[in-house]
Amino acid sequence: MSGLRSAAIRGIGQSAVGRRLGRSGLDLTVEAAGEAIADAGLTPSDIDGIATYPGGGFGAQRGFSGPGAVEVQDAMRLTVDWYTGSGEGPGQLNCLVNACMAVVTGLARNVLVYRTVTEATEQVGGRGAAATNPVVGGPLEWLMPFGSISAVHWLGVVANRYVTQYGLTREQLAQVALTARRNAGLNPKAVYRDPLTLEDYLAARMISTPLCLYDCDVPADGSTAFVVSHADAAADSPNLPVRVEAAGTALRGRPSWDQWASPTRTAMHDAGASLWERTDLTPADVDLAQLYDGFSILTVLWLEAMGFCGEGEAGEFLAGGRRIALDGELPLNTAGGQLSAGRLHGLGLVHEACLQLRGQAGERQVRKRHEVAAVGNGGGPIGGALLLTTGLG
Repeated sequence: MSGLRSAAIRGIGQSAVGRRLGRSGLDLTVEAAGEAIADAGLTPSDIDGIATYPGGGFGAQRGFSGPGAVEVQDAMRLTVDWYTGSGEGPGQLNCLVNACMAVVTGLARNVLVYRTVTEATEQVGGRGAAATNPVVGGPLEWLMPFGSISAVHWLGVVANRYVTQYGLTREQLAQVALTARRNAGLNPKAVYRDPLTLEDYLAARMISTPLCLYDCDVPADGSTAFVVSHADAAADSPNLPVRVEAAGTALRGRPSWDQWASPTRTAMHDAGASLWERTDLTPADVDLAQLYDGFSILTVLWLEAMGFCGEGEAGEFLAGGRRIALDGELPLNTAGGQLSAGRLHGLGLVHEACLQLRGQAGERQVRKRHEVAAVGNGGGPIGGALLLTTGLG
């Protein structure tokens, strides 16, 4: 094996997930990390690398960054030969891609990877964890003076353009949220599990037209962790290792929310293109997809960016929800995604992909062939993609 194919996810873990748990980010991280290490059949002494996104103290939003790599190294008394925490890279998958590169280059053999958020707790008292600090400079200087202070505003513009350009209907867009809620009903950790109807969706208040309340993800507290190992080390794992077939990491356009050549083509399209340039597999080989749904319009764009349908065709692909159901041709966001299961900022989608590929997803397990999973994280100025497969062959 060569390239990232020599890397495998051999252990997965996830802390408690919920609204306003009132626990520290470090507490949640240690819980998830301990579970991932045990799941990998290892002990803390086997861990010789750490990777996280975005790194301690990164970003202006409260509860966003989680503890840094050095904080976790110290709390868990780990002895590591390599570590990193960075917010610049191919979206939230940056930490997983970095871990893969570390193990295939020999910098580390077993890397602990994690992403932790406590945004729900930080919203207590109306502090607005989802709103950007008004002192932020750079490209946001051109958005914030007009009251555009959050990603829902920036993506509302994108969604409006998509509706105008391609005729996406609210009923079609609703299928992202309705499918997520049906799947969340089978996920005991999901924040929202009560049934959601099309009538409920259409009656919900608008947040940033055409995006309504149910088009927006659910702030949550939680941590997701993985152990990434060299494939030869993962061969003796007690659970089925998940191999990293390829990663999409390109950035070929403007690193901005609003300066792309087309408003409906963003960094995720660069990530999707580079993913398929690095594998002999094609979109037709994918058995299930976990595509970022911070807002439902991002999932629409990811379907096209990953080649599951043509440009402007996602609305038709989503119509009726049949093709993205658990028993459909492309089961989508099978744990409920971020719209219903909770915003774990992308790595929760990787965790679910691993459970599905292992055949350990319980009631929501995809019954048909499940050997290849695609994951997309991010949107707007950043994006990353992974292609995951079963086994080490």
